Amino acid sequence: MKKMNIVKMYFGSHLYGTATADSDLDYKGVFLPDKESILLNRVPKSYSYNTNNDNASKNTNEDVDSEIYSLHYFIQLACEGQTVALDMLHAPENMLFNKHELWDEIVKHRHLFYTRNLKAFIGYARRQAAKYGVKGSRLSDAKKVLDLLRQYDETLKLKDIWGALPEGDHIHCDEVDLNGMRIYQVCGKKLQETARIGYVIPILQQFYDSYGQRAKQAERNEGIDWKAISHAIRAALQVRQLLTENTITFPLKDAEYLLEVKQGKRDYTTEVAPYLESLMDEVEKLSEQSTLPLKVDRKFWDQFIIEAIENYVL
Repeated sequence: MKKMNIVKMYFGSHLYGTATADSDLDYKGVFLPDKESILLNRVPKSYSYNTNNDNASKNTNEDVDSEIYSLHYFIQLACEGQTVALDMLHAPENMLFNKHELWDEIVKHRHLFYTRNLKAFIGYARRQAAKYGVKGSRLSDAKKVLDLLRQYDETLKLKDIWGALPEGDHIHCDEVDLNGMRIYQVCGKKLQETARIGYVIPILQQFYDSYGQRAKQAERNEGIDWKAISHAIRAALQVRQLLTENTITFPLKDAEYLLEVKQGKRDYTTEVAPYLESLMDEVEKLSEQSTLPLKVDRKFWDQFIIEAIENYVL
């Protein structure tokens, strides 16, 4: 296909500043589709290329991963606040090649992608944290509630023991819903005061059981995907910088620390897990307090795509 390259760049650990001698090469890019694809509505989201065709083996330093997004799909990803798009928008000049002037125009207006609703970044960090048992203090708080509830008749409602319900970093009862009903929140789970104890216990037990075994493994530094955890910390740090400085700097300011986490050189239970947990709490609060717009002006970027096609394709 006769498509026009808008930009191609080094990505991944080489962009973040966490590359080692064993790191593979990652490339990302953006292209403008050809006239036929646009007119026939056959614009692909992306093209991918990977030198490692063995799904069972990890990439080596001799492998290359490349993914090139269509302008349409890249703009969509950026409007959604997806990490890959925001990373690309902040890549420094020394990471770029095959750059067209159209990329400079996109970067010039990248601030129009900034919103306080950075669910993609925060959600990614939260998923990784949950997957590898980071929620140590959350588990502890959930157990406090479970231990208390088991002392009472299961037919009672939360409101019957309201004054006895424990409070902590992740358990509190300072919220009221639209109907004036008091809410008891346990590790993000919102429970109405009219909920029966017999209904609440299984919900909290399921939460506790799902993370309990992972937390025990985490205490022994076992079963931890250090690379994934380093990515979770990286994402949280990038959200914090975006919300406080309106930019993301590459290589990352904390690249050295992230590399040590990636290599498993930091203690998970006493250092990494608490740090990631507090970091995620911090960025969520920053997101709530931010004065950035709630959503992207999609009309601006739709017009941008139209003008790009008119000027460079049609």
